[in-house]
Amino acid sequence: MYNTKLNLTRRAFLGDSSIGFGAAALASMTLAGRASDEQAQPSLARSANNLPHFAPTAKRVIFLYMSGGPSHLELFDHKPALARLHLQPMPESFTRGQPIAQLQNAELKCFAPQFRFRRAGQSGQEISELLPNISRIADDIAIVRSMHTDQINHDPAHTLMNTGTQISGRPSMGSWITYGLGSESDNLPGFIVLTSFGGRNPQPISQRQWAAGFLPGRYQGVPFSSTGDPVHYLSNPPGVSRNLQRDSIDAIRDLNLVQNERSRNPEVETRIAQYEMAFRMQTSVPELMDIANEPRHVKEMYGVSAADGSFGYNCLLARRLAERGVRFIQLYHRDWDTHDSIVNTMRICAGHCDGPSAALVRDLKARGMLDDTLIIWGGEFGRTPMVQFKGSAPGRDHHIRGYSMWLAGGGIKGGVTYGATDELGYRAVENPVHVRDLHATMLHTLGIDHTRLTYRHQGLDMRLTGVEPARVVNQILV
Repeated sequence: MYNTKLNLTRRAFLGDSSIGFGAAALASMTLAGRASDEQAQPSLARSANNLPHFAPTAKRVIFLYMSGGPSHLELFDHKPALARLHLQPMPESFTRGQPIAQLQNAELKCFAPQFRFRRAGQSGQEISELLPNISRIADDIAIVRSMHTDQINHDPAHTLMNTGTQISGRPSMGSWITYGLGSESDNLPGFIVLTSFGGRNPQPISQRQWAAGFLPGRYQGVPFSSTGDPVHYLSNPPGVSRNLQRDSIDAIRDLNLVQNERSRNPEVETRIAQYEMAFRMQTSVPELMDIANEPRHVKEMYGVSAADGSFGYNCLLARRLAERGVRFIQLYHRDWDTHDSIVNTMRICAGHCDGPSAALVRDLKARGMLDDTLIIWGGEFGRTPMVQFKGSAPGRDHHIRGYSMWLAGGGIKGGVTYGATDELGYRAVENPVHVRDLHATMLHTLGIDHTRLTYRHQGLDMRLTGVEPARVVNQILV
């Protein structure tokens, strides 16, 4: 009888409460039922106690995610041979038996790079004229020209890039990292997501791309809006003082603790922690989002003046989040899908992302933070060397056999180009780097052996890099 009354009282209390604080939003994000595998808890303790496995070169990660698949052939992979074959038939030796997205049954013709390339920095890396600001930091970045992946459509390719597998419901890389290392911030979540758009058409990004999967829900990414209220219900409603809210949270915590004494459910522990975090966020988040006190030259470097929701503003927020100890920061810019009008769309997207990306590197470097902050720049796949006529102007289809990304800071060698695609930019032929290899390298900079970061789920020791071979790309590490 006592337990029944307790449950009813708890539900009534939570259901009738009119307090509108950010905890309500954050608690709902935990998606009850995740990580119910109680046998996994000892594994969680072991990982937390034994990490990092060795001395890290990075404390945090900022992933500048170019959603939609930016064309390597217009940005980082200069292919004169492709230009010479412009609008001629694509040699069948390249494409026979290869997966193709929307160009199936179409006549495959070569499509020349649409922008010029120039040598940049003392290293002489070849970078497109579309990226004048990134060209100025050429000596700080490592360009990987031999990326490849397994999934040719956006959603499964996003899932593979974010979770290491195309199987939905697995933990995201940011969740794995915060599970392993925790956060250095007491007042902000350890994993924060920001989104922006501007270009062709902003494709939706599923929230499961930053979900915790079978890990406890406290490790999932928390999306912040860069316009309006950053988190829903963050502000108190009229008539609710901070002291009253504190009393209410204490009461909810006590009820949750009693509930957890009986159930020992990790998600109850998650809710307790998230209510407390949300209370602290009511002070920390408004200060975080307000860039009024940023020096004028810094705001001009990022190309922003106020909270406008742009990629530039999000990059400035990423630096501020890094300063405050957030472990994994992911920025999505959602417009790089160039099936048509590739020239115009690439100009727009590069215009949005080139300056702020370089500004973030320069800003962190000036503050002495680049050395321990790993920056990753790139999307879920690249674009075909073949032309696609889908609209009024030509474009490129999805491509998975070879594309480019770049990394900087956090133990990465600057001014190096690693790997190569063939003469037409179709396949990674020199030092191929799979998405799993990228994950293994990222974890290595954080002091984590990717084979030892595991979580027991359904009787298996699961990990971000899975069971297929993955290697650390030591050649781009200092």
